[in-house]
Amino acid sequence: MISPKLCIRCKGKLLCGLNTCPILEKQNFFRAADSLVKGTSFSGNSPPSVFVSWKNYPKINIAPLSPPILNNTAMLDSPERWFGLSQERIVSMRQQLIRPNKSIFATEASNPGYDLVEIQELAMSSSPITVSVDLKKKISPNISFGQGVAPMGPIGLLKKFSVEGNPSIPSKVDYLVSDTDAKSQTALMELYGSGIPVSYLHKILSAGTLGVKKNRRLVPTRWSITAVDSNISKELVNEKVKHFQQIGEFQLFHSNYLDNNFWVLLIPGSWAFEQLECWLPGGSWAANATEANIIQDYEFYTGEKGYASNVQGAYYSARLAVAEYLVKKKRQAAAIVFREIGSGYLMPLGTWQIRENVRNALNQKPLAFSSLSLSLAFLSRKLKIPISNYKKESKLLDFLQHQKRLSDFAK
Repeated sequence: MISPKLCIRCKGKLLCGLNTCPILEKQNFFRAADSLVKGTSFSGNSPPSVFVSWKNYPKINIAPLSPPILNNTAMLDSPERWFGLSQERIVSMRQQLIRPNKSIFATEASNPGYDLVEIQELAMSSSPITVSVDLKKKISPNISFGQGVAPMGPIGLLKKFSVEGNPSIPSKVDYLVSDTDAKSQTALMELYGSGIPVSYLHKILSAGTLGVKKNRRLVPTRWSITAVDSNISKELVNEKVKHFQQIGEFQLFHSNYLDNNFWVLLIPGSWAFEQLECWLPGGSWAANATEANIIQDYEFYTGEKGYASNVQGAYYSARLAVAEYLVKKKRQAAAIVFREIGSGYLMPLGTWQIRENVRNALNQKPLAFSSLSLSLAFLSRKLKIPISNYKKESKLLDFLQHQKRLSDFAK
């Protein structure tokens, strides 16, 4: 029997050695009430949206996502606008997006053919655009769930695809995509700094439109989400947060959405970050668990030691939200994100909800405390799992309670 704690760490990456994830397979058979596509051809307004698979990389599938409807579909792929919607509403929206797959090598982004160029133009559009899709055979109305990404609708095999209108591509995006010598990190930071949403950046990086031309690659969607959140938050921390004055009090923020209960604790001191996730029995990745399981990843002032292999993409989504807040306030702090996931979180909906949950928490007025002990005493009355369980797992709390200073890590 597979350990529930391994499932929580794995989240569909097949660390168990199986060919398919039993949890995702069970969820993926969820069917839409009815298929909107009756035949093998349809036209619709893409949000716009593109999905790139990760299995069998570098030979992968790319899919221009589109619902077979012609009204305003922007909401279907704008996670920054989803906060507060129910799980049912999100799944209902996402099940409308047909995923017509086309097999392709990731390296083709360095010299794209006409078909790929059209898909890339779709990804770069800032508003919905009409597309025409021909499928090789009729689809079935199943919904797919995956690690880190939002749910997706029925899968088909792409026969022919065309963009019917003119994509509305922001001038700055057009300029940076046309610059064949601009590095992807440079382009990402320029676009982020101009106010472009990170969900848009996820798509254009995934579609292989950024970076030095000869090195451009299609990037699986789940990888691009983590790459954007990770790279932007890292640069914000190193170039801005670490140069700000430290906060003068302990601050505690809260948000609860989709049975994900978040507490964000900001601590006076040099930059450090930790995310503690407690999966209660019955949640999407803890369906077979009989007791709560806590996982964590952390970094001190010098940064994380490799990839956050326990919390994974959620770590970088939360870190981005915290870094954004500290940049806005022009302050430096250590941060611990406590996340308790309840049984009401029935299916994985993507790391967007972690980013938006933490953003929402940090938009609230914080509770202020004069000491760490008072902060944790209050928090212990709010968490479902005893604070002592978190202390056993937390590297930052262990460090702080040994009466050292976080500033020691800056030396």
